[in-house]
Amino acid sequence: MGRGKIEIKRIENATNRQVTYSKRRSGILKKAKELTVLCDAEVSLIMFSSTGKMTEYLSPSLNGNTKRVYDRYQQISGSSLWNAHYESLQNALNKQKEINRRLRREIRQRMGEDLDELTIDELRNLEANLEASVKVVRDRKYHVIITQTETTRKKLRNHTEQHHGLLREFEPIDEDPRFILAVEEEDYESAIELANGQNIFTFRLQPSQPNLHNGGGYLRLA
Repeated sequence: MGRGKIEIKRIENATNRQVTYSKRRSGILKKAKELTVLCDAEVSLIMFSSTGKMTEYLSPSLNGNTKRVYDRYQQISGSSLWNAHYESLQNALNKQKEINRRLRREIRQRMGEDLDELTIDELRNLEANLEASVKVVRDRKYHVIITQTETTRKKLRNHTEQHHGLLREFEPIDEDPRFILAVEEEDYESAIELANGQNIFTFRLQPSQPNLHNGGGYLRLA
């Protein structure tokens, strides 16, 4: 029994439509390869399924150069495949140039230039925009100042606490009879003589250390 004739119309069932496409696609690719081998033809074949999947075949003699086929087609048919694409790119480029020109003009106007052609309403709008921009910059400046001030205050409190801590570490020396605190060189020499042979520790304050007395100093174990 022969196979029935299939009516040529869109297959409504999506599964059957995809199966039919896959089978006939294979057949078309087979015929394209046969034409290439049997007839020494240059064949370029591109197919897209309803799901957007592309299938492509190009004769080996073309060395993968699809553009060569399209250029040859344009030359023989006298039509252009690229004019529409180039025109679209040119329009997009012109739009970007216009946007760039307008932005440059706005920048110049914000710098107080190129104002002669502006109407009174445009000048008022420019003034309002500049005032709003200045307010944003001023608010940011105050925020930075407050942040830096608070950071500096924290550092100052830390240094003050460290200073007081160092002072408290040396407070028992003045009260302990085993220690003698010498500020001047003469006091230091006298303290050494006094401490000779006794369990007395003598310290001398160096003038380069301002945290321990009026001239500054640190305690050095003699």
